[in-house]
Order: sequence, then C-alpha cells, then structure tokens
Amino acid sequence: MEETSLLWLLFLTSLLSCSTNQACLTVSPSSSQLFKDDFVSLSCEEDDSSAGWTLRRNTSKKQRTQCGDEWGKPAGSSCNISYIDPLESGVYWCEYREGAISNMVNLTVSGGSVILQSPVLPVMEGDDVTLLCQTKTPPSNLPAAFYKDGSLIRKQPTGHMTIQHVSRSDEGLYKCDIRGHGESPSSWITVKSTPEITELPTTPVSPLVIRLVFHLVVFCPYFISTLLMVSLYCQTASGNDLCPSILLTQPEQGLNDEYDDVITDVTTEHHF
Repeated sequence: MEETSLLWLLFLTSLLSCSTNQACLTVSPSSSQLFKDDFVSLSCEEDDSSAGWTLRRNTSKKQRTQCGDEWGKPAGSSCNISYIDPLESGVYWCEYREGAISNMVNLTVSGGSVILQSPVLPVMEGDDVTLLCQTKTPPSNLPAAFYKDGSLIRKQPTGHMTIQHVSRSDEGLYKCDIRGHGESPSSWITVKSTPEITELPTTPVSPLVIRLVFHLVVFCPYFISTLLMVSLYCQTASGNDLCPSILLTQPEQGLNDEYDDVITDVTTEHHF
C-alpha cells in the first residue's frame, strides 16, 4: 500500500515537470517498448544545467533504486543499460538531490519477438504520430494489425501506421500483431492539449483624450524653448533688472494663455 501511494505521488508530481526549469527524462532509442538485451540510454536534460540529477526507477522487484545500484552504468547525467531485461520493465525518472523530480517514463521490455515502437513521451495535440510494429529479426516491414483499447483499428501492409493530427480522443492503449510472429505488449499513448493564446481586450481611445494629448505635445516644446531663450537673454544682458521679472511673469503669462486655449478647445469639443 505504501509503495502504491509513493508511485501515485511521483506520478502526480511528474505532471508538473518539463513545463518549468525541471529536468526532462529522454530515452534513446525513443520507444516505450524494447526487446530483451537491447541497449538503452536514459538522460536527464535541463535548459541551463543537468548537474545534480540522478536516474531512479520502480520495477516489480525493487522500488526507487538509482542508476549504478545493481543496474545501469552512470555517465554524468545519463544512465546506460547495455543488456536490458524484461525484469527491468517499470517506471523511470530523474530526481534532484533536493527532492524535485522530472517526468516519468514507462518502459516495457519484451522477451517475445514483436514490439510496438510508439512515442515514449506525450505527444502534442495536432501532431502526426507514427507507430511501427517491429520484429526482433529481419524483415521488420511485415504486414501488421494495430489495436486501440483492444479493438482493431487498422491493418497495414508495411507494418507502420500514422495517426494524422492526433486529438485527445486518440489517447489510449495500443498494441500490434504480426501473423506468424506474435503480438506486442500494450503501451499507453498520452496526448497533451495545445495551450490556448488569449488576446488582451483593447479599449478605444476617446477623441477628446487624443485632442488633449495633441495640445500637450504641441505646447511643451514651445514652453521649454521659451524658458531657454529667456535664460540665455539673462546671461548675456549684464546688469539688466528686467531679467528676474521676465523669468517670473512672461512664462507664467504664456502658460496661462496656452492653458486657456487648451481648456477652451476641450470645452468646445465636449459641448459639441
């Protein structure tokens, strides 16, 4: 019971990962199903740094074991498994030393002769998704039947099927079958919704406001230039007693006149 609760806690936390600065777990080859004795490399990738992340997994035998502890070979922020075994089927994730975790990946290792190569990470709504029904020995392009949630959806003569413009209704449990070779395990395909872009509402600008702003834009340069001219005149006219009075009265008078003009225009516009 405690192990189940821990797994659910890790799963719910992983839903918030890969959309922030958390690391994302990637798998190479990018497939949720693998043959026994295949080589697989798992990596913790982050935008700015991958230091401090450790690969962990839950299997039917052991819970929350880390890479290098009886399985895998650590290589920096990656973990390489040279000959993976069906007993190593389970949930894999990256864990930071402070407790944060990445997305979780469910890997299925088959001891049979057929696997379904499907996306190991969730796919975005609207994307095209290709599924490949593959045998362990060549040829790998044999006719195959594809199933979703236990029901036959399509038979393909070349062994691969493309779902165009996937939607949430395409989410489900998929498997394939090749006559004479066998059936693959089932894998869940997750479809993520495309984020919506919300447009900000625009507020119309009143003509009265536009006219007032126009008067301010026209008046300010005139007022500033008048002050500069008076200041220069005061500096060049030595001993002139009129400078203080000019500085005090002339701009004020000009400001009052311009202000009266603006108010008159605004009032006229309003009454109209």
